Amino acid sequence: MDLVPALEEPLKKVLGPPTAKVMAEHLGLHTVGDLLHHYPRRYEERGQLTHLADLPMDEHVTVVAQVADARLHTFASSKAPRGKGQRLEVTITDGSGRLQLVFFGNGVHKPHKDLLPGTRAMFSGKVSLFNRRLQLAHPAYELLRSDSDETVETWAGALIPIYPATAKLESWKIGKAIQTVLPSAQEAVDPLPDSLREGRGLVPLPEALLKIHRPHTKADIEDARARLKWDEAFVLQVALARRRHADSQLPAVPRRPAPDGLLSAFDDRLPFTLTEGQLKVSKEIFDDLATDHPMHRLLQGEVGSGKTLVALRAMLAVVDAGGQAAMLAPTEVLAQQHHRSVVEMMGNLAEGGMLGGVEDATKVVLLTGSMGAAGRRQALLDLVTGEAGIVIGTHALIEDKVQFHDLGLVVVDEQHRFGVEQRDALRGKGKQPPHLLVMTATPIPRTVAMTVFGDLETSVLDQLPAGRSPIASHVVPAADKPHFLARAWDRVREEVEGGHQAYVVCPRIGDEEDDPKKARKAQKAAPEDEAEKRPPLAVLEVADQLARGPLKGLRIEVLYGRMPPDDKDAVMRRFAAGDTDVLVATTVIEVGVNVPNATAMVIMDADRFGVSQLHQLRGRVGRGSAPGLCLLVSEMPEATPARQRLAAVAATLDGFELSRIDLEQRREGDVLGQAQSGARSSLRVLAVIEDEEIIAEARREAAAIVAADPELTGLPGLRTALDALLDEEREQYLEKG
Repeated sequence: MDLVPALEEPLKKVLGPPTAKVMAEHLGLHTVGDLLHHYPRRYEERGQLTHLADLPMDEHVTVVAQVADARLHTFASSKAPRGKGQRLEVTITDGSGRLQLVFFGNGVHKPHKDLLPGTRAMFSGKVSLFNRRLQLAHPAYELLRSDSDETVETWAGALIPIYPATAKLESWKIGKAIQTVLPSAQEAVDPLPDSLREGRGLVPLPEALLKIHRPHTKADIEDARARLKWDEAFVLQVALARRRHADSQLPAVPRRPAPDGLLSAFDDRLPFTLTEGQLKVSKEIFDDLATDHPMHRLLQGEVGSGKTLVALRAMLAVVDAGGQAAMLAPTEVLAQQHHRSVVEMMGNLAEGGMLGGVEDATKVVLLTGSMGAAGRRQALLDLVTGEAGIVIGTHALIEDKVQFHDLGLVVVDEQHRFGVEQRDALRGKGKQPPHLLVMTATPIPRTVAMTVFGDLETSVLDQLPAGRSPIASHVVPAADKPHFLARAWDRVREEVEGGHQAYVVCPRIGDEEDDPKKARKAQKAAPEDEAEKRPPLAVLEVADQLARGPLKGLRIEVLYGRMPPDDKDAVMRRFAAGDTDVLVATTVIEVGVNVPNATAMVIMDADRFGVSQLHQLRGRVGRGSAPGLCLLVSEMPEATPARQRLAAVAATLDGFELSRIDLEQRREGDVLGQAQSGARSSLRVLAVIEDEEIIAEARREAAAIVAADPELTGLPGLRTALDALLDEEREQYLEKG
């Protein structure tokens, strides 16, 4: 009879059905191995032993002392059951000084019994000041039964693991359960090849598991985390490397553009010269299209960097080579926008088979779910006959009835999660698997690209569009230095007097009908610990104050999303025509507003906006030949994370660098999306920003190992780890490319 390996043992056998059921339902933990890989989120320290004479304020300390006095006080209280509250005051001494401990309410009963005069104990808590006397409120304590120095030092220096827990399962219960299964860690099968582990000085997996759960020192935690980070990075990169390897074995039709065909005709008509970045990325794509296995490439860059143009040139190259290209957009609105812009860019080159179409022209069709029957029927006919070289659409493209004459390229817009089933459905529509280009408008840090899109090669458009002027950005500390804000309004007035215009952006509208839920939401834009009590500044109030105060005499108008459409259009027309000096608005101007004469922007309560939103807003100025100015006004103190974020935004115009900053403020799960779903498949210790080098090295190691042994036949431990970490749901997610 085969014995179940220790780490695959069901928790109900080890911990009993009730505990195992709660762990399965609330934490997704089913086996001993799952529980061992449920790592502490952090560690509590009781602090170093401190003499009472040297107590620092507002720090967590541990002291060893003797109870000198204990008094229970009763006082009138509306909160107590019989109108009487209780407070226990305990005075302790260690010979160097005295300290008061205080316990309130229901918390007085146990210490009242334990802390009798003459009792010696260790006390741990945060030092505070009350009535000019130092005290510890509700300290943790441990009675000392002996004078052993070892007991004192061990207790004071202990690192107590704090686990991700739920209301149904407290951290200390999880810790107790882990204590039960910890001996099984010795049987953990190591997924890292010996040469890799030894070459990088990493501890073996059993040792790492023991040290992460029961560290004696901070060095133990560092050793364990360094090892476990490598596990997560390496196993994930091996999964992605296997996907890349499998894709490279598939056949594809090479697509090389004709020398004087549709692409050349299109390029000749462009009213501008392609940027160096666009030419470089286009070459990477054309080189991929010319190979006999499918391209799998991610194209990312700033808004306005010309990604759509690069994608269109790739589609035209495929049409030139006798194939068809399909662009898949996540929404009908976006599909329609792409269709309009592609037809406009191509002109009569998009009128294949029509009166007025030129010799090399092709047909560009739109296919969405809400199209009328006649239009849909014609689009389907154009695809199956090959009349249409380019189709732009939504998921409607994937339906069974959609057939292509010769599908050669699929372009997926906006980081759309292209699942394995969808890809296979489109693959079946080509004579051989089509080439794939995935586009995203949001700059992604290199490590996120390697982690989330690790099965794709990456092309980056990082050049600013031609003709854009530099934008100077500064933080205006309104609370610390009010005269800076006065100077900001002076700068706005100077820009207007110089013939330019300005935006003032506020977090909310402020009219009587303003939705209180939206106001609260705007207030919560900053992390909870930074949110101020005052409501966010409002468009209508700020506009009124500016008109009566620092910008008196200038032509000021307001703009916000809930205005009637005609009113909004009229306001924007006047601003675009230069009839308005200052536009006070909400984030409705964040996207799509292009007024080259607007050179200044003041963002009020800037700390309430996200990093990427500030970057998008700032992009509304500096769109002409004159330089732009963006002033980020905040009342937050200088030392807060909110102000540090603003300083970072002010320091760079690089969207990729700002995406790193943005990511550092958010939990990994927000970034990794579905890759984080389910406790078993989440990244627990690997941080995609700070561990960039580990991820890059793991990718190199994984590629080498998979190239030498795609099936991992010589690495059973690695195969086991892949099976455990990449459950079916995550495998499908990883196979999106």
